[in-house]
Amino acid sequence: MSPLMMRFFTLVGIALAAASMQLKARAETLSGLEAQQVQAVVLAQLKAFSEDDAEAAFATATPDVRKAVGDSSRFLALVRGNYPMVYHPAGFGLLAPEADKDRVLQVVALRDADDKTWLALFMLERQPDKSWRINRCIVAANDWRTT
Repeated sequence: MSPLMMRFFTLVGIALAAASMQLKARAETLSGLEAQQVQAVVLAQLKAFSEDDAEAAFATATPDVRKAVGDSSRFLALVRGNYPMVYHPAGFGLLAPEADKDRVLQVVALRDADDKTWLALFMLERQPDKSWRINRCIVAANDWRTT
């Protein structure tokens, strides 16, 4: 990997860590039901991607994201082209979601087809109907090693 890409991923990792720490400092505990609802939205999107179901994947996004992207086929193409580890992960695990008012951060550990691990941070926002929708997803290589 080029030094420029390493620097980019390092900066993204630092930004993700800072955002996570800031959220944790103000985080509220979600009820078991709310945590399940948040995770169900993320799982629904991952399932839709794995099945190439553009409409179902697009439905999990906030209205602002849907407006910015335009349509479901463009959304699926964007994810497929830029986030293959999210589009078709070889495996994944969800951490406990962290809440701050009407936003939730859901961290997902992903493994791609090459057995490389990634961290995806899904930011979800509560909608006026009290449902949760995904507003953004940031992905960074997980270069941490465990023993």
